[in-house]
Amino acid sequence: MRPFLYQKATDPGMAVQALGAAGNNPLTRATAQPLAGGTTLIDLMKLDVMRPAAIVDINPLAQGWSAIEPRDDSLRLGALAKMSDVAAHDGIQRNYPVIANSLKLAASAQLRNMATLGGNVMQRTRCSYFRDVSYENCNKRNPGSGCAAMDGVNRMHAVLGTSDHCIATYPGDFAQALIALDAMLEITGASGTRNMPFAELHKAPGNTPDIETTLRPGELISAFVIRGRWPRSVYLKARDRQSYEFALSSAAIALDVQDGTIRDARIALGGVATVPWRAREAEALLKGQKFDDGLAQRVADAAFAEARGRRHNGFKIALGRRVVARALQQAVTMEI
Repeated sequence: MRPFLYQKATDPGMAVQALGAAGNNPLTRATAQPLAGGTTLIDLMKLDVMRPAAIVDINPLAQGWSAIEPRDDSLRLGALAKMSDVAAHDGIQRNYPVIANSLKLAASAQLRNMATLGGNVMQRTRCSYFRDVSYENCNKRNPGSGCAAMDGVNRMHAVLGTSDHCIATYPGDFAQALIALDAMLEITGASGTRNMPFAELHKAPGNTPDIETTLRPGELISAFVIRGRWPRSVYLKARDRQSYEFALSSAAIALDVQDGTIRDARIALGGVATVPWRAREAEALLKGQKFDDGLAQRVADAAFAEARGRRHNGFKIALGRRVVARALQQAVTMEI
């Protein structure tokens, strides 16, 4: 790990000022980085993938930014709330099980006790070519150098949202629940607080895979807001082992079912795309319909209609379809 300057931010203004002083680089390449749980940042610094000149400790902001606030018709989660605290909250387990389960199935118990919600959605890819600096050709780490995964070992890589410059998979779980539920972000920056749909946070790789989010220099996520309640919701994750493993394919499903008819449906996919992925075409097939196995299969096929497999990861398309169909079945039959 390289030497760095450590700063502790005692209020949001100080944090924003310290991070904004890093210049106009995107947050993931800024010379000053925020530190919360540190479960991703410290790893990448040890690997020499990220080399910040300064670390800004934002944990003192937790008093105002870690509240878990279920309301009558919405949910507000502070960005510095711990993953384990949110997953264990009775109101979230009851009214937003897709959120609770996406957090419970992530990482390990020890990491969930340290990691924050805001840091979790900002985590960077686990692509081995990105995390191993001995590989020079990684467009996320060295823009313009190429993508070693294209013709390399790409079993864990994306089949949706890829480009000719990057096929790295977005690794998180919680983000799929957020995008499925149309979550909003509260973002704190030099100009104050602004709101933005969570769906607009992550950028598909295109020809600039090193620019991963739309956050402006110095900005921090301060809260997540979800409207409505979604008690009929599930998160299903298929992986190589039962714990402490990233998804090969996952699905976040939320349904509104009245008298056997699906009035509204939300589907998000994980483990298969370059960004948290909303399957809107698949959702449209469910609305106004009575559920049966044939409908589940048509929806699953639609979710992966644009998928493109490569030498090692083509299996994810068939696996993803099965995960979506099974998650739909679980959501329809769950007792609420």
